[in-house]
Amino acid sequence: MKHNYKDIEEKWQNRWEEAKIFEAKDGSDKPKFYGLVEFPYPSGAGMHVGHIKAYSSMEVISRKRRMEGYNVLFPIGYDAFGLPTENYAIKTSTHPRIITDNNIAKFSNQLKKVGFSFDWSRTVDTTEEGFYKWTQWIFLKMYEKGLVYRDKAWVNYCPSCKVVLSNEDSQGGKCDICHSDVVQKSKVVWYLRITEYADKLLKGLDDVTYPENIKQQQVNWIGKSTGAFVDFAVEGIEDKLRIYTTRPDTLFGVTFMVIAPEHPLIDKYADRLSNMDAIEAYRMECNKKTEFERTQLVKDKTGVKLDGLEAINPINGKKIPIFIADYVMMGYGTGAIMAVPAHDQRDYDFAKAFGVDIIEVIKGGDISEQAYTGDGEMVNSDFLNGISNKKDAIAKMLEELSKMGIGEAGVQFKMKDWAFNRQRYWGEPIPIVHCDDCGIVPLPYEELPLRLPEVENFEPGEGGESPLAKIDSFVNCKCPKCGKDAKRETDTMPQWAGSSWYYLRYIDPHNTEAFADMDKLNYWMPVDWYNGGMEHVTRHMIYSRFWHQFLYDLGLVNTPEPYAKRSAQGLILGPDGEKMSKSRGNVIDPLDIVEEYGADTLRTYVLFMGDYGVATPWNDSSMKGCKRFLERVCALTDIATDAASPEGFESKFHKTIKKVTNDIEDMKFNTAIASLMTLLNDITAAGAISKEDLGIFAKLLCPFAPHVAEEIWEVLGKEGFISMAKWPEYDEAKTIDASVEIGVQVNGKLKGTIVIPTGCERIKCWKLPKQTKR
Repeated sequence: MKHNYKDIEEKWQNRWEEAKIFEAKDGSDKPKFYGLVEFPYPSGAGMHVGHIKAYSSMEVISRKRRMEGYNVLFPIGYDAFGLPTENYAIKTSTHPRIITDNNIAKFSNQLKKVGFSFDWSRTVDTTEEGFYKWTQWIFLKMYEKGLVYRDKAWVNYCPSCKVVLSNEDSQGGKCDICHSDVVQKSKVVWYLRITEYADKLLKGLDDVTYPENIKQQQVNWIGKSTGAFVDFAVEGIEDKLRIYTTRPDTLFGVTFMVIAPEHPLIDKYADRLSNMDAIEAYRMECNKKTEFERTQLVKDKTGVKLDGLEAINPINGKKIPIFIADYVMMGYGTGAIMAVPAHDQRDYDFAKAFGVDIIEVIKGGDISEQAYTGDGEMVNSDFLNGISNKKDAIAKMLEELSKMGIGEAGVQFKMKDWAFNRQRYWGEPIPIVHCDDCGIVPLPYEELPLRLPEVENFEPGEGGESPLAKIDSFVNCKCPKCGKDAKRETDTMPQWAGSSWYYLRYIDPHNTEAFADMDKLNYWMPVDWYNGGMEHVTRHMIYSRFWHQFLYDLGLVNTPEPYAKRSAQGLILGPDGEKMSKSRGNVIDPLDIVEEYGADTLRTYVLFMGDYGVATPWNDSSMKGCKRFLERVCALTDIATDAASPEGFESKFHKTIKKVTNDIEDMKFNTAIASLMTLLNDITAAGAISKEDLGIFAKLLCPFAPHVAEEIWEVLGKEGFISMAKWPEYDEAKTIDASVEIGVQVNGKLKGTIVIPTGCERIKCWKLPKQTKR
């Protein structure tokens, strides 16, 4: 048989679709397997080969599970709200709905041409009203339980996209969407209290199978620390400055305080400050800086001393100066910090720059040169003097703080509450009404979904307000509570909203009465295996775990964690070894490969190219090698006979079955394919193979190259689809060769080899003495 891939692939893709063999059956008696991939954002550029690699691992595992007798749910959908589509809509004067539908059609066509075994009957689109109705519903449940609040804050603002960004969406001081510099802007923001679930998110990691590096990234992102809250009095006023520190044992070394330039204390007591002009000028400079720029460790230390206000060190009663400095943010901690310059390098550099005292309280370094950040004996610390164990010193100080009523033990998290609104059109409308009499009023559940209105102008306002704010018919409404005139919230939800629960909707995508039926949730959840990119193991995964744990607490889902197992793929780099990008001109279009070499070649190559979890450059010659491999596999039908395979092949096949079976589970796809290549070489060298063994070979190949496998199965006269045939099993005893070849050495030199039966009895041999030279 020839590898006529164009005919073969179209033929089997049509047959799979007609027979609906990949549709999952709710409540089946079979064991279930729920395999999940991160649903794509349907951009106008279409898929790239990175998508193919990302989905191929779970594709192979899902195909293998079906052959192992599982009822498999392997769905796909589209995370289609977001800024890129809206920006393109503005640029082309095309409605985002039209752009989204076209892009989804393009993606779906590409995925089908590659032969993915998705259950297309369960496809979801986060922009469909039937989907975002339930996104809004979950939001209202969170509001009901006090997990949604509104506050004025300094936020990350992208002047280019004209939108507020969360810290996660503006890392490095750059907008995630357009990569422009982000600035600080004072705005009213909707937040989700994700910090309320910080401890649960950490504890949940004990009950899931994630690689250690993924767990650690989540632990670091949440950033739990234990320490103390301490109140510093300010001389002459009643207000106190509360700080949080992980090192309360160093309180005797506090020689100054730093507060955020935006701290409300400054405006409240402006009449006491003799240098407000300098303070205001510094504030203006800070407003021009991104959060990233403000918090960088390696930069010049700047600040302004508050002339007119002094703090009092609560543990020794000494007066200490108060500064404002850009590296202290109101959104982090309490907006105030204590400074121990002898034992913190940033404080040390600041103290040197501003001529502040430096007092050693931990022995061990030379503070005339730099801060000492190690452990050691406590000095200059009254009741702590002589203690050399940090843990004991902290415990003693906490006891004293409690006794004096000036502080207590506490916990802080690096993770902040989630800024949950965007000032754009293409997102889920926030189902909230603002009433002059009733305040903030949630939309009644029966009025969901709150639909996006039809608009022609998607441009956000210059001040960053949403395009929805310009639509009177949308904004003006009646208060659901009192019936008086009111106004709708005009911000929309961030793109992360729909992706925080989409895996639940796959279970029951057409349900109009609930986001999913509980019986179906009980059958399918949790997701057994979730594969995706490392770039999403913090933001998306933490957000979705938070939403799931909230729903679990309400009794609306059956598992405390959504994903039992998580894995991640490495990038496919360009042929030049660089990350693929249009600007570099090194992007590989998967459909170009499908057209020239076939889908099976592409599928095989992206898994054969290297370790699945490691970034690997694209290599045309290796890809062509995979094409030749499949051509040789197709040619096996020409040497298949009804007779048994040549002697020795029973063991070879059992070893290969074992290798491929185990390697797929371990995501060692490249070595699984390599073992099939080795077996192919042995078969070709022997010149014959039994039809029965060729059927086994085709089954092992099926998860990787299913079109070729199906064609071979049909040529062999087998019934049904090989995709649903029983996965081969191996006999451990038959993975051992019947004989082994061993080397024969004389005086340490190899003189020949002999073949002996495996497991034959060992006969004791005497070592002959070396002959004496004459």
